[in-house]
Amino acid sequence: MTKGLFITLEGGEGAGKSTQLAYLRQRIEAAGIPLHVTREPGGTPLAEQIRALLLDHRDEEMAPDTELLLMFAARAQHLARLVRPALARGEWVLCDRFTDATYAYQGGGRGIGFARIAVLEDWVQGELRPDLTLLLDLPVAVGMARAGRRGELDRFEREQRDFFERVRAAYLTRAEQEPQRFRVIDAAQDIAGVQRQIDAVLSPLLAQAAGAPI
Repeated sequence: MTKGLFITLEGGEGAGKSTQLAYLRQRIEAAGIPLHVTREPGGTPLAEQIRALLLDHRDEEMAPDTELLLMFAARAQHLARLVRPALARGEWVLCDRFTDATYAYQGGGRGIGFARIAVLEDWVQGELRPDLTLLLDLPVAVGMARAGRRGELDRFEREQRDFFERVRAAYLTRAEQEPQRFRVIDAAQDIAGVQRQIDAVLSPLLAQAAGAPI
Protein backbone atom coordinates (compact mmCIF):
# COMPACT_ATOMS: atom_id res chain seq x y z
CA MET A 1 0.00 0.00 0.00
CA THR A 2 1.25 3.49 -0.86
CA LYS A 3 2.00 5.68 2.13
CA GLY A 4 -0.34 8.62 2.53
CA LEU A 5 0.65 12.27 2.09
CA PHE A 6 1.17 14.51 5.11
CA ILE A 7 0.40 18.19 4.37
CA THR A 8 0.69 20.93 6.97
CA LEU A 9 -0.62 24.49 6.83
CA GLU A 10 1.29 27.14 8.76
CA GLY A 11 1.04 30.87 9.31
CA GLY A 12 0.86 33.63 11.87
CA GLU A 13 -2.21 35.34 13.25
CA GLY A 14 -4.70 36.57 10.66
CA ALA A 15 -3.07 34.68 7.78
CA GLY A 16 -6.35 33.06 6.74
CA LYS A 17 -5.54 29.49 7.70
CA SER A 18 -9.14 28.51 8.46
CA THR A 19 -10.35 29.73 5.06
CA GLN A 20 -7.56 28.04 3.15
CA LEU A 21 -7.78 24.84 5.20
CA ALA A 22 -11.40 24.53 4.09
CA TYR A 23 -10.37 25.19 0.49
CA LEU A 24 -7.65 22.53 0.61
CA ARG A 25 -10.11 20.08 2.12
CA GLN A 26 -12.64 20.71 -0.62
CA ARG A 27 -10.05 20.26 -3.37
CA ILE A 28 -8.61 17.05 -1.96
CA GLU A 29 -11.94 15.43 -1.13
CA ALA A 30 -13.30 16.37 -4.58
CA ALA A 31 -10.43 14.34 -6.04
CA GLY A 32 -11.71 11.30 -4.16
CA ILE A 33 -8.70 11.04 -1.85
CA PRO A 34 -9.30 9.67 1.69
CA LEU A 35 -8.45 12.61 3.94
CA HIS A 36 -8.16 13.44 7.63
CA VAL A 37 -8.29 17.12 8.55
CA THR A 38 -6.83 17.83 11.97
CA ARG A 39 -5.02 20.48 13.99
CA GLU A 40 -2.27 21.10 16.51
CA PRO A 41 -2.22 21.29 19.34
CA GLY A 42 -5.13 18.87 19.40
CA GLY A 43 -6.51 16.32 16.99
CA THR A 44 -7.55 13.64 19.51
CA PRO A 45 -9.70 13.94 22.67
CA LEU A 46 -6.69 13.85 25.00
CA ALA A 47 -4.62 16.21 22.82
CA GLU A 48 -7.57 18.62 22.72
CA GLN A 49 -7.54 18.73 26.52
CA ILE A 50 -3.88 19.68 26.39
CA ARG A 51 -4.78 22.35 23.80
CA ALA A 52 -7.19 23.88 26.31
CA LEU A 53 -4.39 24.07 28.87
CA LEU A 54 -2.20 25.86 26.34
CA LEU A 55 -4.71 28.39 25.01
CA ASP A 56 -6.90 29.28 27.98
CA HIS A 57 -6.18 32.32 30.14
CA ARG A 58 -4.98 31.43 33.65
CA ASP A 59 -3.92 33.32 36.76
CA GLU A 60 -0.67 31.34 36.89
CA GLU A 61 1.75 32.30 34.13
CA MET A 62 2.92 29.31 32.10
CA ALA A 63 6.69 28.82 31.90
CA PRO A 64 8.09 28.61 28.35
CA ASP A 65 9.47 25.11 28.96
CA THR A 66 6.07 23.97 30.25
CA GLU A 67 4.47 25.32 27.09
CA LEU A 68 7.04 23.56 24.90
CA LEU A 69 6.66 20.21 26.65
CA LEU A 70 2.87 20.39 26.54
CA MET A 71 3.05 21.04 22.79
CA PHE A 72 5.08 17.89 22.27
CA ALA A 73 2.94 15.88 24.68
CA ALA A 74 -0.12 16.73 22.60
CA ARG A 75 1.86 15.97 19.43
CA ALA A 76 2.95 12.55 20.66
CA GLN A 77 -0.67 11.58 21.30
CA HIS A 78 -1.82 13.03 17.99
CA LEU A 79 0.81 11.15 16.01
CA ALA A 80 0.19 7.87 17.80
CA ARG A 81 -3.59 7.87 17.57
CA LEU A 82 -4.35 9.71 14.32
CA VAL A 83 -1.53 10.79 12.03
CA ARG A 84 0.66 7.69 11.84
CA PRO A 85 -2.24 5.21 11.50
CA ALA A 86 -3.87 7.29 8.74
CA LEU A 87 -0.65 7.61 6.76
CA ALA A 88 0.03 3.88 7.17
CA ARG A 89 -3.39 3.17 5.60
CA GLY A 90 -2.43 5.29 2.59
CA GLU A 91 -4.72 8.18 3.54
CA TRP A 92 -3.81 11.86 3.38
CA VAL A 93 -3.53 14.02 6.49
CA LEU A 94 -4.06 17.79 6.35
CA CYS A 95 -2.98 19.44 9.59
CA ASP A 96 -3.55 23.03 10.74
CA ARG A 97 -0.09 23.70 12.23
CA PHE A 98 2.56 21.18 13.22
CA THR A 99 6.13 21.28 14.53
CA ASP A 100 7.12 24.30 12.43
CA ALA A 101 4.69 26.26 14.60
CA THR A 102 6.63 25.13 17.66
CA TYR A 103 9.85 26.46 16.14
CA ALA A 104 8.03 29.70 15.31
CA TYR A 105 6.06 30.32 18.51
CA GLN A 106 8.12 28.64 21.22
CA GLY A 107 11.43 29.11 19.37
CA GLY A 108 11.07 32.50 17.72
CA GLY A 109 8.40 33.93 19.97
CA ARG A 110 9.52 32.61 23.37
CA GLY A 111 13.23 32.48 22.59
CA ILE A 112 13.78 28.74 23.13
CA GLY A 113 16.75 27.54 21.10
CA PHE A 114 16.01 25.64 17.91
CA ALA A 115 18.50 22.95 18.95
CA ARG A 116 16.48 22.17 22.09
CA ILE A 117 13.28 21.93 20.08
CA ALA A 118 15.01 19.65 17.57
CA VAL A 119 15.83 17.16 20.35
CA LEU A 120 12.13 16.83 21.19
CA GLU A 121 11.20 16.74 17.51
CA ASP A 122 13.50 13.76 16.92
CA TRP A 123 12.34 12.02 20.08
CA VAL A 124 8.60 12.38 19.43
CA GLN A 125 8.54 12.12 15.63
CA GLY A 126 11.49 9.95 14.72
CA GLU A 127 11.93 10.36 10.97
CA LEU A 128 8.37 11.57 10.36
CA ARG A 129 8.19 15.01 8.74
CA PRO A 130 5.49 16.63 6.59
CA ASP A 131 5.70 15.91 2.87
CA LEU A 132 4.54 19.46 2.10
CA THR A 133 4.21 22.58 4.22
CA LEU A 134 2.27 25.59 2.96
CA LEU A 135 3.32 28.74 4.81
CA LEU A 136 0.79 31.55 4.60
CA ASP A 137 3.00 34.60 5.04
CA LEU A 138 1.99 38.23 5.42
CA PRO A 139 3.19 41.36 7.26
CA VAL A 140 2.52 41.18 10.98
CA ALA A 141 0.59 44.46 11.05
CA VAL A 142 -1.83 43.16 8.41
CA GLY A 143 -2.32 39.87 10.22
CA MET A 144 -2.91 41.50 13.60
CA ALA A 145 -5.50 43.85 12.12
CA ARG A 146 -7.34 40.86 10.65
CA ALA A 147 -7.10 38.84 13.87
CA GLY A 148 -8.40 41.74 15.91
CA ARG A 149 -11.71 41.54 14.06
CA ARG A 150 -12.34 37.94 15.12
CA GLY A 151 -13.55 38.63 18.66
CA GLU A 152 -12.04 37.31 21.90
CA LEU A 153 -8.35 36.46 21.62
CA ASP A 154 -6.67 33.38 23.10
CA ARG A 155 -3.49 33.43 25.20
CA PHE A 156 -1.17 33.52 22.18
CA GLU A 157 -3.20 36.04 20.19
CA ARG A 158 -2.83 38.55 23.03
CA GLU A 159 0.93 38.77 22.60
CA GLN A 160 2.54 42.01 21.43
CA ARG A 161 3.67 42.86 17.92
CA ASP A 162 7.36 42.13 18.55
CA PHE A 163 6.44 38.57 19.56
CA PHE A 164 4.70 38.04 16.22
CA GLU A 165 7.57 39.63 14.31
CA ARG A 166 9.85 36.99 15.85
CA VAL A 167 7.31 34.28 14.98
CA ARG A 168 7.24 35.39 11.35
CA ALA A 169 11.01 35.55 11.15
CA ALA A 170 11.31 32.04 12.55
CA TYR A 171 8.80 30.70 10.04
CA LEU A 172 10.71 32.26 7.17
CA THR A 173 13.97 30.87 8.52
CA ARG A 174 12.44 27.40 8.55
CA ALA A 175 11.28 27.87 4.96
CA GLU A 176 14.77 28.91 3.89
CA GLN A 177 16.29 25.90 5.64
CA GLU A 178 13.94 23.38 3.98
CA PRO A 179 12.97 24.75 0.55
CA GLN A 180 12.18 21.27 -0.77
CA ARG A 181 9.31 20.95 1.73
CA PHE A 182 8.05 24.51 2.14
CA ARG A 183 6.01 26.58 -0.27
CA VAL A 184 5.64 30.19 0.87
CA ILE A 185 2.25 31.65 -0.06
CA ASP A 186 1.70 35.42 -0.19
CA ALA A 187 -1.26 35.62 2.20
CA ALA A 188 -1.53 39.40 1.89
CA GLN A 189 -3.35 38.86 -1.41
CA ASP A 190 -7.11 38.48 -1.56
CA ILE A 191 -8.66 35.04 -1.06
CA ALA A 192 -8.76 34.26 -4.78
CA GLY A 193 -5.11 35.23 -5.17
CA VAL A 194 -4.08 33.02 -2.28
CA GLN A 195 -6.04 30.10 -3.69
CA ARG A 196 -4.41 30.47 -7.08
CA GLN A 197 -1.03 30.09 -5.39
CA ILE A 198 -2.25 27.04 -3.50
CA ASP A 199 -3.62 25.51 -6.70
CA ALA A 200 -0.22 25.82 -8.35
CA VAL A 201 1.22 23.63 -5.61
CA LEU A 202 -1.68 21.27 -5.03
CA SER A 203 -2.82 20.49 -8.57
CA PRO A 204 0.29 18.46 -9.52
CA LEU A 205 -0.10 16.36 -6.36
CA LEU A 206 -3.75 15.67 -7.13
CA ALA A 207 -2.89 14.74 -10.70
CA GLN A 208 -0.19 12.38 -9.48
CA ALA A 209 -2.58 10.78 -7.00
CA ALA A 210 -5.17 10.26 -9.72
CA GLY A 211 -2.71 8.06 -11.58
CA ALA A 212 -1.58 6.02 -8.60
CA PRO A 213 -3.25 4.00 -5.84
CA ILE A 214 -3.77 5.99 -2.64
